[in-house]
Amino acid sequence: MSNTKTVHVPHLGGIEAAYQMPHPYDASKPTLILVNSFTTSSELYRKQYANKQLTEKMNLVAIELLGHGQTRTKSENFTYWDTAIMNIQVMEALGISKAFVLGTSQGGWITVRMALLAPEKVWTIDFPLSFHYHVSHNTELLIQIQGIIPLGTSMDYESERTRGLGCWDGVAACTGPIDKWTSKTPTPDFQPDLDYCDFLIDIGFGKSCPQETRDFWRKTIQANYQGDDGRRRARMAAINLRERDGLHGRLFDVKCPVMWLHGTDDVVYTVANAEQEMKLFTNAKSAKLITVDGGAHFLSASHPKEVDDALISFVGEYA
Repeated sequence: MSNTKTVHVPHLGGIEAAYQMPHPYDASKPTLILVNSFTTSSELYRKQYANKQLTEKMNLVAIELLGHGQTRTKSENFTYWDTAIMNIQVMEALGISKAFVLGTSQGGWITVRMALLAPEKVWTIDFPLSFHYHVSHNTELLIQIQGIIPLGTSMDYESERTRGLGCWDGVAACTGPIDKWTSKTPTPDFQPDLDYCDFLIDIGFGKSCPQETRDFWRKTIQANYQGDDGRRRARMAAINLRERDGLHGRLFDVKCPVMWLHGTDDVVYTVANAEQEMKLFTNAKSAKLITVDGGAHFLSASHPKEVDDALISFVGEYA
């Protein structure tokens, strides 16, 4: 997207990581990292960027995952752990030493991975002399994730347990696109078809979402995944979703505050699943589940006021 910038980070032999920062960075404010959902982009948080009450309280930095938006790497294979490492390196590169992290759906398990990788860790950064952010050359930063805000997510792999609690069959949902997007021959004319776009829009924003929302995301998804490179990135994103590792055994190691927001109308992951999994954050400074009546899977888009008000309260308490 034209409103994203890129920064080079070293993971996987080099990544051009795309991010969107809607307002100039203010070191006096806390920072919120935003992580988007499957095959969307940093544009998922447009309503948050437009909320002056929110942006006056905190810096917003949306980082597009590997395989998503304008983020690019030469490595065709990557995992969610790679995105979590990349995000921490983006924080380093931008001179951000501490932040809260909000993630929607797949972004939810990225928040946990980031909290596990950077509860408090010293990273030594050798900034180029041309670097113009608020840190000096050869600066040592203490990187810390201060709190996480998962939205409409699950901490499990795509398991029989989650399906038994009313969650979607992610294995079946992803296998069709993976098979369709796997090719031994070049596909220069590739773009996701409208059936795929509408499937994602229906489960994320709701079947009754405004037509302008549907039109915007049809256009955005198809633009982000063009040609052979786009097909390969979409395929790997779907493989990651279908075949990811679960986090249940690691949740004890999350020590920062956790605020999980979940819509009652989420058709992908259920409130019943969230209620069970919140109990696994036994070592967190605080762990709270907030349900939003009528909220869709992409909760920050369907119910921005409820999400933004909760963010202001949470970040205000723990910054």
